[in-house]
Amino acid sequence: MGNKSVTQCLSGAGLSHFFEPQSIAIIGSFREGFFGGYVVIKSLLNAGYTGQIYPINPAYKQVLGLKVYPSIREVHTKVDLAIIMINAQAVLAVIRDCGDKGVEAIIVVSDGFAERNQEGSRIQNEIVTIARERGMRIIGPNTAGIVNTSNGLNPCPYDAGYYKLRQGSIAICSQTGMTNPQAFPYPRMHLGISKICDFGNKCDVNECDMLEYLEKDAVTNVVSMYLESIADGQRFLEISRRITTQKPVLVLKSGKTPEGARASASHTGSMAVDDRTFEAVCRQAGILRLEEFDEVFEIPKVFATQPLPEGNRLGMVSITGAIGVLTADEAVRYGLVLANLTPETTDMLNDIFPGLGNVPVDIGPMSVVVKDLPVQYPRILSALISDENVDAVLNILWADPGGYMTDMYLEAYKELGTRHPKPAATWIYGPDTGIVADLAEPLEDLGFPVFSNLKTSIKALGLAYKYAQIKAERTP
Repeated sequence: MGNKSVTQCLSGAGLSHFFEPQSIAIIGSFREGFFGGYVVIKSLLNAGYTGQIYPINPAYKQVLGLKVYPSIREVHTKVDLAIIMINAQAVLAVIRDCGDKGVEAIIVVSDGFAERNQEGSRIQNEIVTIARERGMRIIGPNTAGIVNTSNGLNPCPYDAGYYKLRQGSIAICSQTGMTNPQAFPYPRMHLGISKICDFGNKCDVNECDMLEYLEKDAVTNVVSMYLESIADGQRFLEISRRITTQKPVLVLKSGKTPEGARASASHTGSMAVDDRTFEAVCRQAGILRLEEFDEVFEIPKVFATQPLPEGNRLGMVSITGAIGVLTADEAVRYGLVLANLTPETTDMLNDIFPGLGNVPVDIGPMSVVVKDLPVQYPRILSALISDENVDAVLNILWADPGGYMTDMYLEAYKELGTRHPKPAATWIYGPDTGIVADLAEPLEDLGFPVFSNLKTSIKALGLAYKYAQIKAERTP
């Protein structure tokens, strides 16, 4: 194949072979275990990948019913993507073979490169030189790889214990394998995922390339990232400015302190950007900053499932008054204010139970007195979210040990459905985490995001409001 220009190689336009390959070569050991080529093949087959799989290793003849080739040179059809899991010293020769074969995308799972020592850095640089000469793109090295849920592409090199992820509109990209299937319980979290990408050492493909790719990806509606460094600050700013007019971009950046920056260098060989500089970039680009690692997974749910709020007035239903006070304090941090209900809503709620017509709407006192609570609760929730003075709703549920209130909650959410074009966030508490999880699952199946704690619930709605403002300002 002819060489491509460096500009073409460095654009995000050439990433389709990573996420939409028709054929994959897997180069490594096929010994059964928790890591390696055997696991990758098993994962691909169980995830539903239907493209061609070519195992490469001269020591094997067959693995999981597939013919094993001694070299990628012996594969006599086109190979779109190569996944390499061998000793770092042997990677260079395989990269050259891939170039001769015409492979356009390579994932180097192997570690022992720039994150390790100077010799590893030298080898990594040589890999990049060869790749650019041959028109190849590389993700890694030192990566857990990628996922595309729309075509069953889950070449996870570590045994995750599950293979299929729920399809959705959230793309998660990071400089750590801690966002990949083997490290995170995606099925239990009910996250609807479009793509996952661990950049590893970012020797070639980086966050700018991925943003450019996701900008045009029709399946992805929200991008969530964990970054330790920025490869090209100006390019990152330019691409982010474009994509944030269409899709929210959420970023957790580590390396805020000198200690964190040093840890980043030893992790992926990256040099962390000054945090004040990064904060300025985020403001200019319309990026929403995250503070905790769990938020990388949780906060995107509100963007993936809920409409954006038209304002910052927060309605709230709770079964405990104390949480209402905490909510008011937390709401201010994220630009929200407690709503003042219309007289019509106030009168309607007070008719159900005296004193109910305020925000927070505290159903605690009435829950032990009103006999028809299962009938009244859906009316309360619907009245609040229908109120013209309410832009978003926070609903706090108590998962009682006997499950007596579960059916009431489910019925209320089913009735709510999609009739009210306002975002709603839910937090569930209770003495049994199993019961809490059992209640959260059907609510999220109905399209209502459930968050792990009160602060994250409020922050999700606050960032949704902030993004609504950003989008309004940036949209012509």
